Amino acid sequence: MSDNKQIQAYQGYEQGPTCPTSDVYSLLLRLVRNCPWNRCSFCPVYKKQKFSMRPVEDIIKDIDLIRTYVDRLLEENALPIAFDQERIHSVYTSFEIRDRVAFNNAVKWYATGMTAIFLQDANPLVMKPKDILFILRHIKESFPQTETISTYARSSTILQLPDGVLEQMHELGLNRIHVGLESGSNLVLNRMRKGVDRAGHIKAGKRIRQAGIELYEYVMPGLGGIDLSIEHALETAEALNAINPDVIKIRTLAIAPSTELSHWRLRGMFEKPGDSMIATELRLMLETLDNIESRIKSDHILNLFETISGTLPQDKEKLIGIIDRFFELPPQERILYQIGRRMGFFKEPQGMDLSPHMDQVRLACENYGVTIKNVDEILDRLMMRFV
Repeated sequence: MSDNKQIQAYQGYEQGPTCPTSDVYSLLLRLVRNCPWNRCSFCPVYKKQKFSMRPVEDIIKDIDLIRTYVDRLLEENALPIAFDQERIHSVYTSFEIRDRVAFNNAVKWYATGMTAIFLQDANPLVMKPKDILFILRHIKESFPQTETISTYARSSTILQLPDGVLEQMHELGLNRIHVGLESGSNLVLNRMRKGVDRAGHIKAGKRIRQAGIELYEYVMPGLGGIDLSIEHALETAEALNAINPDVIKIRTLAIAPSTELSHWRLRGMFEKPGDSMIATELRLMLETLDNIESRIKSDHILNLFETISGTLPQDKEKLIGIIDRFFELPPQERILYQIGRRMGFFKEPQGMDLSPHMDQVRLACENYGVTIKNVDEILDRLMMRFV
C-alpha cells in the first residue's frame, strides 16, 4: 500500500490500438494508455477511454520479456519458421510461453529484422522526463541493434519539456517524432479543439528538429470544412514552410460516427468538402510550400492520390501534375477513379484504363447507383472502413 492506493500487480505485456503506417513492423512498447488530451473533435481513436501512465517497472518488464523471447528465437535460429503458423505454435508450446501477446510481438519483430521500436500510445512524452530517459536507456542496453525509436507527441507537450531534454532523448535513441499538425489555421485548430495554436506548432516543430530528431508532421486536407478550405490550405502550407519538417504526411479527413465532428455535421454546423474540393485544397497547399526540403508521403487509403510521394522542391511540379490529371478526366471517369481508389484498385489516375479491375469498379458503381451528385456521400460510407 502507498498513499492509500493499492499497487496493481504486473498484468503482462500490453499493446495499444494504433501506430503509424511506417511502424507496422516495429516492436510496440506501451508507455501510456490512450490519450491525455482526447478532446480533438475529429479523432475517434481513444474516445471514452481513460488515460493512464503505466508504471515504469511494468514497461521494463515488457522490454525484458521481449528480450527473453528474442534470445530464445535466436538460439533456435527460428527465422525460417517465423511466418509458419503451425511451426510457430510448436515453438510456442516448447518454450512454455506464458504471455502470448509478448511472444507474438517478439516473433513479428524478430522476423522483420528488429530494427525499429514504436513507443505507444498517443503521447508518451507526457511522462516525467527522467522516466522516459530511464526507459530509453534500458531499451538501448537491451536492443543495441535498434536503428529507429519513434513515438507520437503533441506540440503542447514538446513545449513543456525542459531545455535539453529532447537532446538527451535523442542521445539515447529517440530519433523520430510524429506530430499531428492537422492545420496551420488558428480558426481550424480552435474549432477542432487541438489545444495548440499555429505559433505553438511552429515552435514545437523547430524544437524537435533542433534536437536532431526526425520530424513527421501530419496534415489533414478537408479539416477546414467548405467554409475554411482555402485558409486551411494556405496557412497549413505557411506553417510547414516555417517548420521545414523532414516528412509531411497526408491524411485526408474522414468523419467517424463516434466523433463530435460527426454530430456537428448532422446538425449542419460543419460541411465536409467533397473529393474535388479536397483535391483543389491539396493542390493549393503544395503550390504554397516554398523553401523547404521536406519529403511528402500520401501512404493511406483515405487519400485520393497514393503516389503523391516525393521530395521538395524538385518533385513539386510532378506532385501537382498527379492532381491535375485527376481534373483532366471526364466526369464519369473521375467517378470511376474515386470509387476504384477507395476500393484499393488505383493509386493515381494515370494508367487507370490499363487496370484489370475496371469491370469490377464499373459494376460497383452500378450496384451503388453512383452519380455525380451522390458520389461524395457514397465515398464517405466506403471510407468508414478505414477510420
